Amino acid sequence: MISHTLAQQSSSDQPRPPISLLALVESAKSLTNLTQICAASPLLQGLVFAAEDFALDLSITRTPSLTEFLFARSAIATAARAANLPSTIDLVCTAYKSEKADGSPPATLQEECLDGRRLGFNGKQCIHPSQVKVANDIFGPQEEETTWAVRCVIADDKAAAAGRGAWTLDGKMIDVPVAQKARAIVKKAEAVGVDVAALREQWKHQEPE
Repeated sequence: MISHTLAQQSSSDQPRPPISLLALVESAKSLTNLTQICAASPLLQGLVFAAEDFALDLSITRTPSLTEFLFARSAIATAARAANLPSTIDLVCTAYKSEKADGSPPATLQEECLDGRRLGFNGKQCIHPSQVKVANDIFGPQEEETTWAVRCVIADDKAAAAGRGAWTLDGKMIDVPVAQKARAIVKKAEAVGVDVAALREQWKHQEPE
């Protein structure tokens, strides 16, 4: 079906957006076949953890700590990274109705988003519009993190021009892996519309320490 649709696109005079696939990981079998799933199609752009289906398959009960999903979530995030897939989408937060007077989202959502980010996910499934802003804020580039990354990239370029290897920024060593991480953060910030050019101008005099 996908091949047929692609063939129609290539023969059509009207340009159409490319097809992207996201694979739902929802069973023990899919978890043990992540390598094959990630290599199944060049159209695959990411993995999505379907926690409720996974819990049903394993006959386990979801708890607030989510520790019962730790192995599965780590495996999914690692497999997506190894396959260079751009999207790794974490489980749904089932709490969406606010119990606060100001109507702000439940703290559970923020905690789950932060936990997912720490595990290597770069997005979260949302089941209600009220969840979107929290997910975007947490999985998007943080202001402090983006500023650090821009400073790091500027200083790293200067260090490379001077033939220096490892150097320091704010008293912490910066080597190749750290500099590459900073460049990835800057690229992500640019992709979501952060004014990186203004930050570069602000920190253009940053030097490697």
